Amino acid sequence: MSTLAQKRGIGAIIWDYLTTVDHKKIAHLYFFAGLLHFVIAGLQALFIRIQLMYPENDFLVGTDFNEALTAHGTAMLFFVAMPLIFAFANAVVPLQIGARDVAFPFLNSLGFWLYFFGALFFNLGWFLGGMPAAGWTNYASLAMADPTHGVDFYLIGLQISGFGTLISAINFLATIITMRTAGMTYMRMPMFTWTIFVSSALILFAFPPLTVAIFLMTFDRLFGSKFFDIALGGNTIIWEHLFWIFGHPEVYILVLPAFGIFSEVISTFSRKRIFGYNSMVFAVALIGFLGFMVWAHHMFTVGMGPVANSIFAVATMTIGVPTGIKVFNWLFTMWGGNINYKTPMLYAVWFVPTFVMGGVTGVMLASAAADYQFHDSYFVVAHFHYIIVGGIVLGLFAGMHFWWPKMFGKMMNDTLGKITFWIFYIGFHLTFFIQHFLGLWGMPRRVFTYLPNQGWDTANFVSSIGAFMMAIAVVLLVVNMIMSFFSKEEVGPDPWGDGRSLEWMVASPPPEYNFKQLPLVRSLDPAWYEKMNGNKEMVPAEPLGDIHMPNSSILPFIMSVGLFIAGLGVTYHDLGTNTTALAVAIIGGLITFGAMFIRSIKDDHGYHIHKEDLEREGGLKA
Repeated sequence: MSTLAQKRGIGAIIWDYLTTVDHKKIAHLYFFAGLLHFVIAGLQALFIRIQLMYPENDFLVGTDFNEALTAHGTAMLFFVAMPLIFAFANAVVPLQIGARDVAFPFLNSLGFWLYFFGALFFNLGWFLGGMPAAGWTNYASLAMADPTHGVDFYLIGLQISGFGTLISAINFLATIITMRTAGMTYMRMPMFTWTIFVSSALILFAFPPLTVAIFLMTFDRLFGSKFFDIALGGNTIIWEHLFWIFGHPEVYILVLPAFGIFSEVISTFSRKRIFGYNSMVFAVALIGFLGFMVWAHHMFTVGMGPVANSIFAVATMTIGVPTGIKVFNWLFTMWGGNINYKTPMLYAVWFVPTFVMGGVTGVMLASAAADYQFHDSYFVVAHFHYIIVGGIVLGLFAGMHFWWPKMFGKMMNDTLGKITFWIFYIGFHLTFFIQHFLGLWGMPRRVFTYLPNQGWDTANFVSSIGAFMMAIAVVLLVVNMIMSFFSKEEVGPDPWGDGRSLEWMVASPPPEYNFKQLPLVRSLDPAWYEKMNGNKEMVPAEPLGDIHMPNSSILPFIMSVGLFIAGLGVTYHDLGTNTTALAVAIIGGLITFGAMFIRSIKDDHGYHIHKEDLEREGGLKA
């Protein structure tokens, strides 16, 4: 730890995290905020499955069910998967490329707090008279008819958190392009860094269409415009196009980093270099590129016509090719490897067949003619969850176990981790495998009840039992995390013993400056290369000297609070007739712009950690 680290009271620790611009602490913020929303959204899913456990159940009916369904989908994608991916990106990417921080530490903090207050704004509806009930896709024909402010909480909450996501993506693009250490060429970057790079580029192009769609609907609902009012020449299908031009790349924004995590885990625990590294990089880039050409496969039944449907069907099937390349490369990496079955590797090994199953049903759905039968049935729900849970969530759980010692300096219990995996994995397949058949047997999605004796009773009961198993597994995962903090055992730089990339050559957790001297990278898998050459440390690329560090700042927090307050005012202003709400909106805007003005005029030169302090600390060079 740095000489600056001291034992402090709880108030000082809270202030430290409110003002931090250190990528490792921001990773903690993203991680625990994402985990909190995961628990909330998981409970909503559990309520949905309790309601559908029996025919004609009355546990959660009508609008209440629709609100839980909408909140579950929205939270899982925007407030769970995104922040957990940014948690790992913050914790690992600067270390993997040999950087001391991200390119813009201030913006890194701003990105988190915008996400946090956007998610908070979305959830206000639980306390202020109504959540959105139009589904996570918020289709205009349903959303415009909602008399409550639920949809407004959705729109403004997503807009605020979306700004944060966009800022963070630009930050990671700048970091990876400009801050790689000596010798870290693009084709020596670890696969996880590559996937964050491509995902960030996707965010840069995918989020603006969503931003535009949200602006249009916000103006329709709160300022009297008529973009989606058919009677006055509006068009509700425009929302679907704008949403899915964002929405399909969003799936790849989330799943590519999961692929990156699995590439790191499989390579590390097979004790082999990733098979076909160049083709893996090419496949990631190609998936990102093709991801923008398939959005209308969500809209085959809208009536675009056979030509448009055929084009999008072919484009969708094409994505199977680079994905197939990745699957075979993972298998060939394991083939002949000296496999070490730790918990992260269990997630990685069993991810492969699970994701292939999701991919197969994806190709089925890509056929426009077949999709007319599958559309809006539980078959789609099953496919979607095989990709999201079977791909992204298994990846996130693998990453949690894999990088936990690097983030916190403690190991999670491996035996409990394996028990957690099997309960979650079996529960997942129980829940969603049978839903394919429910869909083929005619059960529509988004219904809160069904009549008995239609052949759906047993399948829904089994599905709900599986959901309870997944819930038990998540409880065990959280227990494992808490137990690790009470463990006396400290871990070294490479707790797995087979680390291949640069993060396994610095202390666990890393010091605030990451590298005392920036490392020289001489090969792909630089940590493994140096270990094989008998070096316990990286070869430094620079002499020891003073290290410049950025100052902490409360301004990102204040800017985000200002937008949160402004959003409340805008929601309730009623075309300017509610002067109190209008005043609140103006005050919120002034807080945000005031903080921005202070940031622009105040010179912030940071501070230096002096060479003498670094020499006194000893420890690892890199």
